[in-house]
Order: sequence, then structure tokens, then C-alpha cells
Amino acid sequence: MSLTSNPAIAAAFLLGVFSIAGTGLVSTVFHHTEPLIEANERATLLHSIEVLVPPDSFDNDPLTDTIEVTAALLGTHQPVPVYRARKAGKPVTAVLSPIAPDGYNGAIRLLVAVHYDGSLAGVRVLSHKETPGLGDPIDEHKSDWIQRFAGLSLQNPPEPRWGVKKDGGDFDQFTGATITPRAVVQAVRKTLQFFRDNRDLVFAPPPPKEIP
Repeated sequence: MSLTSNPAIAAAFLLGVFSIAGTGLVSTVFHHTEPLIEANERATLLHSIEVLVPPDSFDNDPLTDTIEVTAALLGTHQPVPVYRARKAGKPVTAVLSPIAPDGYNGAIRLLVAVHYDGSLAGVRVLSHKETPGLGDPIDEHKSDWIQRFAGLSLQNPPEPRWGVKKDGGDFDQFTGATITPRAVVQAVRKTLQFFRDNRDLVFAPPPPKEIP
């Protein structure tokens, strides 16, 4: 029996051919675009870091001088990357990517830059699903609220004051939305606590390069 004598078999055969060809094409395109995607992601991340840590304050590559840490204080059981900025081999700033797990609409991913002395270089939101017009002022493109963390530490304000004003703390909440800023403030406070307790680990020297 030929394929042409049975339309159903012919259609199935052609469908299989196109499916295999399509899969191969997708695989080929992905193979060639994956390096470009990774390069773009790397450039975006480096730009985000340099917004918080001026490029002239370090002379290493934070994207390669990196470790991963796991701690409940960082809001997740998954490893959290830490990008280390150094100058002349001396530690300058660590940039961590913790999670605020208790946002109004789910987890909020942050970028928290902490100077060696424990003060904040700054904080930015990498991703969130908060309600537009209510919780999204945490986004730097919506308001300057997130920029107010720069220069703060666990001593300024004192640790018990790290909360929104509704909870007796020093940080503004948003009109009609307290959960979102509360989640971010607590996540930043916990990140500072982690850094305070693990600064030597965070800035441990990078492993020596292998000689081929």
C-alpha cells in the first residue's frame, strides 16, 4: 500500500516529517541564540550592579568573583548568588540577590548591595508581581521609594526600627498597601543581618585559578 493510497497515513507521515524538521529548526536556532541571550543577561545584570556600585569603586569582575550561599535569612532555600566587588584585592561591596517571600502577590526578588562596613550601597527590585498602582511603587521606575535604602544600616535606623511606620518602624508604607513595603523592608533587614554574621564568608578570597 502506498502512502498516496491512504490519505490518513500520508497526512500522519507528513505531520511526522514536519514535526521532526520543526524540532530540529528550533534546536538549531536555540543553539545559535543561547550565547547571545546569556550575553544580554550578563550585560543587564552588570548594569544593575553598576547602578548600585559605581564602576570606579572596584577593579575586578563581580560576575566572575561570585559565590552562592544558602540561608533562611535570604528568603529561600535555594542558593543565592553573591557578587563581590573588590579593589586592589580588598573587599568593597557585596551584591546579594535575596527573596522577599511574602509580597502581596508572591515572591519579590531583590538586588541588595552592602558595603564592607555593613552600610547599604542600595537596593533594587529585580522582579515582582505586585498590584499595579498599589504595590508597584517598589519599582524604581514607579517611585523613588526603593532608592531611600542607600546609606542605611542596622545602626541607622536602629535594628528595632526596621519596619514600616504602621508597625512602629521608620519606613513609609504605600497608601492602601502595607504588605508589599513591609516585605521588602524585612527582606533587606534580614539580608543585612546575614551579611553582619557572615561577612568573612561573603568576602572569602576567590579560589586560585587553575593553570592548564
